[in-house]
Amino acid sequence: MPAVFAHETWFTSGPFPTDWSFAGETLSLVLLAAALAVTLVVRLLARRFPGVDVPFLARLVPWMPFAVRIHLGVSLVGLLSMGVYLSPAMDLEATVGGIALGVTMGVVAVLMLTGWHARPAAALLVAAGPLGMLEFGVGPVAQRADLLGLAVFVLFTGAGRWSADAEGGRTAEPGLIELGRAVWALRVGAGVALIVVAFAEKLANPAMALAFLAEYPDFNVAALAGLPLGDLEFARLAGAIEVLFGLLLISGALPQACVLIAGIPFNATLWFFGTDELLGHLPVYGAMLVLLVLGSDPALRPAVSALWPFSRRAPRWAEPVSIRG
Repeated sequence: MPAVFAHETWFTSGPFPTDWSFAGETLSLVLLAAALAVTLVVRLLARRFPGVDVPFLARLVPWMPFAVRIHLGVSLVGLLSMGVYLSPAMDLEATVGGIALGVTMGVVAVLMLTGWHARPAAALLVAAGPLGMLEFGVGPVAQRADLLGLAVFVLFTGAGRWSADAEGGRTAEPGLIELGRAVWALRVGAGVALIVVAFAEKLANPAMALAFLAEYPDFNVAALAGLPLGDLEFARLAGAIEVLFGLLLISGALPQACVLIAGIPFNATLWFFGTDELLGHLPVYGAMLVLLVLGSDPALRPAVSALWPFSRRAPRWAEPVSIRG
């Protein structure tokens, strides 16, 4: 179902006023309640069947800070080359504000790619969110909460291996507690982004969803399959599925299965929208990679699903050792 994860604001233009009445309809509320129920069931199942140990993936854990930095840096460079801010939906104008935001993106990208002062670069990207809201509004920037999650991941872990910070002795290998907090921020950021997009493009904006499906009718895969599901009902279902995957990411339960299932529609959209979709979704791909890798390590899997890893007492899954590859 590729339409679920296609960002309609990136490929549809026009005045689409928010309509929360659609999200408040009985069928919409039933689907949202079902998404919450499925999340709770998956969370319970994960207690008995938390995942599968995959040693060759688990050995990649020490390189996850590097992977996050590269996904962030390449995405920012690509988006900046398109003349947009954080997503293809936010065009940078030749104004003082637009130039300042563009320079900020460039600086963060270079520091992330080189791993030089990565933590200050991550902090700068976090600060760029509220600054961008002054230029583009809260909604468009909130849809990129996945970028915030990856930035906070780097704040907790540091630049990691293959970085100028590591070469200069300015960073160390993150321990289990740091990785647990970092992956919590990452999965919450990605999950919140999916939920915000579900409402902004579908559940609270059915007009945009209908305009998108009118322009790209092949995305209503239910109709193509011969199912009696019109564009409006398909948009409702797609929005609920997007909320479901957002909740699953936030819950952290069964990360391997969730990533593999969500990866199918996320990658299918690349066939239709190419470079714009790739550059916009690179941070999400980075988050999915981290969840898959850490979820394949038996020592880290409990940390991936921890609901709140910030208590003063060290959690049961944490040990005062560093992760070594």
